[in-house]
Amino acid sequence: MQIEITLTAPDDADYAASDLGFLLHKHPDHIHRRETSAGEVTIFYPEKSQGRTTAVMHLDVDPVGLVRGKNQHSDGLLAQYVNDRPFVASSFLSVAMGRAFAQTMAGKSKDRQALADRALPFEIRVVPVALSGDLDLVKRLFEPLGYNILSPSEICEAQVVDLRLSATLRLADILKHLYVLVPVLDNFKHYYVSEEEIDKLLAKGEGWLSEHSDKELITRRALKHRRSLMNMALARLEETAPQEEEQEDAPKLKPEEQLEKPLHLHALRLDTVAEVLRQNNVTSVLDLGCGEGKLMSRLIKERGLARIVGVDASVRTLEAAHRKLRLHQAGDAMAERVTLQMGSLTYGDRRWQGFDAATLVEVIEHIEPHRLSALVLSLFADARPRMVVMTTPNREYNVLFEGLKDGKLRHPDHRFEWTRAEFESWANMVAEEHGYSVSFTPLGPVDDTHGGPSQMAVFKQEDAV
Repeated sequence: MQIEITLTAPDDADYAASDLGFLLHKHPDHIHRRETSAGEVTIFYPEKSQGRTTAVMHLDVDPVGLVRGKNQHSDGLLAQYVNDRPFVASSFLSVAMGRAFAQTMAGKSKDRQALADRALPFEIRVVPVALSGDLDLVKRLFEPLGYNILSPSEICEAQVVDLRLSATLRLADILKHLYVLVPVLDNFKHYYVSEEEIDKLLAKGEGWLSEHSDKELITRRALKHRRSLMNMALARLEETAPQEEEQEDAPKLKPEEQLEKPLHLHALRLDTVAEVLRQNNVTSVLDLGCGEGKLMSRLIKERGLARIVGVDASVRTLEAAHRKLRLHQAGDAMAERVTLQMGSLTYGDRRWQGFDAATLVEVIEHIEPHRLSALVLSLFADARPRMVVMTTPNREYNVLFEGLKDGKLRHPDHRFEWTRAEFESWANMVAEEHGYSVSFTPLGPVDDTHGGPSQMAVFKQEDAV
């Protein structure tokens, strides 16, 4: 198994690709060998020039030595000797990286510290990688960190892949990502995992793991599915979040909430949407633009709901939802029932398919008008839930809010606010084009002239009405 690291330098760069030797603390003209607990490591440079330099770390694992008197939990001698452990990139590779590239992973370079501190264009290849899951898992793990997936192609039917990535990042960060994520892809570690492993995980995950949209999956696999360790790790990740920022923001209300607070409108919306779902006996809900999970916290209490999925584009917001819903303390049953996903509402996602209902509570007004057609296609044409419940402000009511200047929207992030006629016209068009019926309900105290402060549309598939 091996990892290949390539640094490239454009013609006008103020560094040379051959400086990779300074970053790795390994001279490009030499072959470097050392013994580690994982096996013999050989580091060499098959390609070296001012414009492109590649370093290879090859790990040779002795399969007999691995099991000679060391394995206390195997299924027998055959299982010990006949398996892919010595040959696929796994936790063995991470151990070897930790020994061979310790100073690099610490972000240190005696002669090129400025380069060690810079994000540089790298290409990475890890081969062969054992993949426990589908190829989409590679994207889920690496793309949020800024990687382009060049070719996660299968080598054989047993889900062994040739992993090729590119990214402009610090080399120290790249090695830390690989240290954690290669064993996560494999979903296996060759050694016993204790509380000390939490320290290793958090040290290598500092600065990125707490922000990762799949940090629960990463933590669970990295700690060999030991739930007690996973909960401890997630709790410590929460502690490292910027507490002062949250405390400063906590007492403050958003502009829209300040305006609507006297009407208790926010709670009314959520309660009304939850009641609509209850009356229609839905068993699965997709909460698009779930925010901090306020609607989901209500839906969790509904026993008839077997599946609740929240989707939001913000990692930080999803982390807040995770804390609010206490998912890090949830058992396996709750983890299967309630999940959070990072995603864009204007791009189709096959994970949205198969739901009884989708909800968008005060969401569409945050989307640029020219992107609404993309939302319609991904939701009504592709996902096609049995029903869709949508709420949005009624612009006509704004004149009744004290302190809201004429012509201003309720929130600076709103891209538009519709009148009742505009909302109904748009919703009727969507329903007609995609085989839904739609009904409308005002939310909040209704004014004879201006209507309610918010408005709700309930779409139902015509063949399900």
